[in-house]
Amino acid sequence: LIVDSPASMAVTAADIFAKTAKDCVGRKGRFAVAISGGSTPRATHRLLAEQPYRSEIPWTAVHIFWVDERCVPQDSKASNYGVAKKDLVDRVPILPQQVHPMTGDTSPEQAAIAYQKKLKAFFRADKGGLPIFDLIFLGVGKDGHTASMFPGQQALDEKENWVVAVKGGDPDVSRITMTYPVLNRASQVVLFVSGKQKAAVVKAVLEDKHTDLPAQRIQPANGKLTWLLDHDAASLLSN
Repeated sequence: LIVDSPASMAVTAADIFAKTAKDCVGRKGRFAVAISGGSTPRATHRLLAEQPYRSEIPWTAVHIFWVDERCVPQDSKASNYGVAKKDLVDRVPILPQQVHPMTGDTSPEQAAIAYQKKLKAFFRADKGGLPIFDLIFLGVGKDGHTASMFPGQQALDEKENWVVAVKGGDPDVSRITMTYPVLNRASQVVLFVSGKQKAAVVKAVLEDKHTDLPAQRIQPANGKLTWLLDHDAASLLSN
């Protein structure tokens, strides 16, 4: 999907969130979503806390998880949870037990193990206990990374663990991240990218068959993949 502007992208993403939430709650009584950090999703998170979304979304049945997190205190400006708490969580009628942040105040390895246990506990009654999210929102960095999986890292080849500890990115800090065994099981994944500074990597990911960038490995096995781009991010695409 190519839209006019970052503002239009935020509305489209909020519409997807709201529609999917209502559909999932209507069908099975709950909606499990994993969200990402970074600057791009913030406008969407703020919109979701405003009308009409605030009233339309059945928040009492929504469970929010995080795709990745920096190992920093939750009140740090670098905390994905801390930012989303301010933009979204604190502004909607969602119960604390339905918000599932990653913790960054232990060792990265311990935090990854703890979050995997949290996922196993939540999804244990579903299809053999596999973590099948209803919706995952992802971004893409200028280097082609997604979640906190960066080019050249061992995490890219992880087949078993759902959550692992990594180090990298900007800032170059320890992080924990969901891995492809979780991301590619989702029912729906939306990758949203905005800005001219991302145009080259969008073209590489979508059109260059000779590169192996982390974002290219987002290929849901049984789910829907949507690339949501503004005109600037899509400006170098052939079609």
